[in-house]
Amino acid sequence: MSERVLTPRNRGFLFLDSHPAGCEQLVADMWQACPAPAAPAAAPEGAGPVALIIGSSAGYGLAATLAGLKRAGIRGIMVSFEKAPTERRTATAGWYRTAATADIARTAGRDLVFLNGDAFSDTMKDQVADLLEQRFGGKLDYLIYSVAAPRRTDPDTGTTYASVLKPIGQANRTKTLLFDDQGVPEVREVETEPAEGDDVEQTVAVMGGADWERWIDHLAGRDLLGDGFATAALSYIGSPLTAAIYRQGTIGAAKAHLEATARTLNELLEKTVGGRAVTSVNGAAVTQSSTAIPGIALYTGLLRGVLGEAMVPPVRQLAALWDQLIGAAPLTLDDEGRVRLDNWELTDDVQAAVAERWEAATTNTIADLADLSWFRAEVQRLYGFSVPGIDYTAAVATDIPWPTHMP
Repeated sequence: MSERVLTPRNRGFLFLDSHPAGCEQLVADMWQACPAPAAPAAAPEGAGPVALIIGSSAGYGLAATLAGLKRAGIRGIMVSFEKAPTERRTATAGWYRTAATADIARTAGRDLVFLNGDAFSDTMKDQVADLLEQRFGGKLDYLIYSVAAPRRTDPDTGTTYASVLKPIGQANRTKTLLFDDQGVPEVREVETEPAEGDDVEQTVAVMGGADWERWIDHLAGRDLLGDGFATAALSYIGSPLTAAIYRQGTIGAAKAHLEATARTLNELLEKTVGGRAVTSVNGAAVTQSSTAIPGIALYTGLLRGVLGEAMVPPVRQLAALWDQLIGAAPLTLDDEGRVRLDNWELTDDVQAAVAERWEAATTNTIADLADLSWFRAEVQRLYGFSVPGIDYTAAVATDIPWPTHMP
């Protein structure tokens, strides 16, 4: 088994390696941070509702997996797309997080199967459907859809679509937060050119609701949706400060399509299995996807500066979602039919405080306005670095195997 001493090597917010022990500890910390249910899950060991979580290895999908285990006692299938370790490089962080999640599920006595591959493909859909029939009694209770990807190939046409991060209508100039190689922060203004050609359609094809709907259709076609089946797609709205590049931009068009898909699916599921479909609007967090969006890093750092420990971490947000899905708490929807887990972020007083700091933010003032040490550490923790309790001077095994699922 190969062992290496790993130190962070990065280009901006993108790290070249991941730390297995740090990723394992991060998952353990998330597990501990997820509140236990007031009453333990009623299902005995080996039973429990059957769930499918698509995008289970990172961000809110990982939070949904851990919260589902603890709050709902789920079993079922987790799907992600991660790279294995090689002689030169570690595996992706999601690979190591998945291995750690599998250990937690095993300790908890829950049967989780982890599949690694392209969730957009019909091959993966068939593999999931076969497992549901052969291993999990042939009926699915819950599906959580949490996919952030740069491109998608349509299984019907073979066309590959690519998503873009662009405003719609006109260029957008915004502040953004960067760090140099020594970790020195810089607040810089950047301009993003508007979407052109079929940019919007391409982004909607990748990040909208088409694949979510295809999953439901595929599973329904195999008669695998249980009575009362419920599904939720995870989404984000965010602040007016980032709306031009996010909610009003190409990604926002995809989110609007996702919400429209939820309404279509909800009507279908109500009629066929007495079920429902919703989007879940989550609050801000540092994720591998969000750091790529201009302005989001600055906004999140400032938000933390305003709220401190009052920021609600993803695993606690997803615990609240699971409580609503399983009926432990009332399902509360806004006027658009969305579950809102972001109310703590979007109150008038919080947004006013963040906006004031946003206006004052420069390279010279940012250290006083944003929680930069927290933000830098959160970015590193995405890759298993800066995790408390880990000795980063010690060699660590990097060729951790993908969790196997024995029959």
